[in-house]
Amino acid sequence: MRLGRVLYQRKVLSVLFSEDKVYPLVGSIFDEPKVNGKGISLLEVKILPPVTPSKIIALGLNYRDHARELNLPLPEEPLIFMKPPSAVIGPEENILLPPESKRVDYEAELAVVIGKKARRISPEEAMKVILGFTCFNDVTARDLQQKDAQWTRAKSFDTFAPIGPWVETELDLEKVRVRAYLNGELRQDSSLKELVFPVPQVVSFVSQIMTLYPGDVIATGTPPGIGPLSPGDVIDIEITGVGKLKNYVTKEI
Repeated sequence: MRLGRVLYQRKVLSVLFSEDKVYPLVGSIFDEPKVNGKGISLLEVKILPPVTPSKIIALGLNYRDHARELNLPLPEEPLIFMKPPSAVIGPEENILLPPESKRVDYEAELAVVIGKKARRISPEEAMKVILGFTCFNDVTARDLQQKDAQWTRAKSFDTFAPIGPWVETELDLEKVRVRAYLNGELRQDSSLKELVFPVPQVVSFVSQIMTLYPGDVIATGTPPGIGPLSPGDVIDIEITGVGKLKNYVTKEI
């Protein structure tokens, strides 16, 4: 199933996506899915970020091929950082290049969406608390990341967390590829088989540190091929079995 949120006639609806229509749901996407009403054409709605997370946890250096690209050793345990909810934007929205940075990069990532409250769970229990998966762009002010001792500033500007277009609840992680297209040109392409720490281990690790709540997002790292964004660019993040997240790039005014 593909679950998410849309804006329709000035109302925010939780919906089920089905081909070229959405179907309103009773309750939220975290409840047992129950359709409430007739289908609405996608042409009549604005797709919103599928969730409003209380927090976004992301991983650094979680692809072996990305570590090889950077000539860096693999981390011994997941290297995590956080992005604020205020950075979230949805499909077709603008990524704003802030005046404080001279280089802002795209980073294509598979994101995990938490569906149930979780604390100190095992890797074996992790899949039971996951609602599903979505596309994520860990937009980063690269020059500020290299300048600062920690990454908060570089990762946290408004619009630096594009997510969507929906949550796919059924995904074969063995077949997933993560790709980024800049202005239609393939720039990133890798398999989850390259992950240093697989999804269940990552979710379990984070849950030992902080309680996870429904709607929280864990971005699982980016493959090689990251690069800079410029005004006028179009960046697409594509996850096999999920879909494509498109955003536009402009200067912050």
